[in-house]
Amino acid sequence: MDEETKRLLDDHERRIKVLEELPKSDTKSNKTKSIKEFFLETNPSNDIEKTACCGYFLENYRSTSCFTAKDIEKIFREARETIPNNINYKINKCIEKAWMMEHDEKKDDLKAFVMTTGGENAVKSKFEDHKK
Repeated sequence: MDEETKRLLDDHERRIKVLEELPKSDTKSNKTKSIKEFFLETNPSNDIEKTACCGYFLENYRSTSCFTAKDIEKIFREARETIPNNINYKINKCIEKAWMMEHDEKKDDLKAFVMTTGGENAVKSKFEDHKK
């Protein structure tokens, strides 16, 4: 082994040892966020925005690939929020705003929906671009 290779190996060994001695930090928490916490963070101002938040929450915190009106209703109950009279109407309003779209397949024999990129961005921005 030549001197340059030995020097590089020694340097790597030294750096690896330093990294291994660093304190272990748990950067990923095992705690999950509740839908109520999510509502408090995003501060939706009406049932349409809350419906979009529910869809976002289901996809991003519950890892669902799609959701139904029943799923949205269940999340409203979980948040202890007043359930809108007609969730399907609220979903249709989200579709009109291009926040949601109908999924290609049904879920539990019911119409299923997914969030769009625009819908995700609206929720992430706390609907700031849509309150004008």
